[in-house]
Amino acid sequence: MRFTRLRSWAVIAAAVPAALGLAGTAAPAAHAETSPQGANDWNCKPSFPHPRPVVLVHGTFENMAFNWQKLSPALKKAGYCVYALNYGGPKDGPVQGIGDIPTSAGELAAFVDRVTASTGASKVDIVGHSQGGMMPRYYMKFLGGAAKVNKLVGVVPSNHGTNMSGLVELGALLGITQAVVKAAPAAGQQIVGSDFLKKLNEGGDTVPGPTYIVLSTKYDEVVTPYTSEFLNGSNAQNVLLQDKCANDTNAHVGIAFDPVMIKFVLNSLDVWGPYWPIDCANPLG
Repeated sequence: MRFTRLRSWAVIAAAVPAALGLAGTAAPAAHAETSPQGANDWNCKPSFPHPRPVVLVHGTFENMAFNWQKLSPALKKAGYCVYALNYGGPKDGPVQGIGDIPTSAGELAAFVDRVTASTGASKVDIVGHSQGGMMPRYYMKFLGGAAKVNKLVGVVPSNHGTNMSGLVELGALLGITQAVVKAAPAAGQQIVGSDFLKKLNEGGDTVPGPTYIVLSTKYDEVVTPYTSEFLNGSNAQNVLLQDKCANDTNAHVGIAFDPVMIKFVLNSLDVWGPYWPIDCANPLG
């Protein structure tokens, strides 16, 4: 009995931080301050087909270099001016996105202003993964971002938080959750029912003006239930990956490297997007 209890405690001790972090369990290998390929060319000027720069916002316990290894170069190849930032973590630290979310939203606001000043564009499109798909909503709702964002494409965003299939509650009983959220405030703010999420979602999920697009996967093991990622609002569109590509089993972390996700983002950023069908077997041609 004692061995079973100890083993259960060890499993939860490992699982809860990952759950609350809303990111991969492995530490990102890429250097945090290294821009992903294709991003942060401050001489780039938007073109007529792609008039808005794209800002990439990573998830919790991630960094821009790791999170956007695949999407950033694909967007650049397609002709977009692409920008990515780190936020919510120590400078040069490999682990980002752990700080207070409203403070991180302020960092995003300053970065968007820098992008628009550099490119001459009046608005940007934002693509975010996990916390990075949710945190911009705070910027748009409370920090004036609605006037500066055309589209927000959230990939498995933590819009209404996570219960990690009950592990959050169990972790709280064991005293693990409290330790995690003390070290990473953003983790606690993404637990279902947090004061932060109540404020964010009070009065409606969206604000007038921008378009909100959500891509979810039913295999998400981090933001649970996956339906909590969906947004309500006349300017919101929710897409379940498996409704379009039934055999795609990518989960929370793997979706950031999924060619179907990349094609979905490209289609969503298009003036007519998002649109289907996508060739699930060969999405990028």
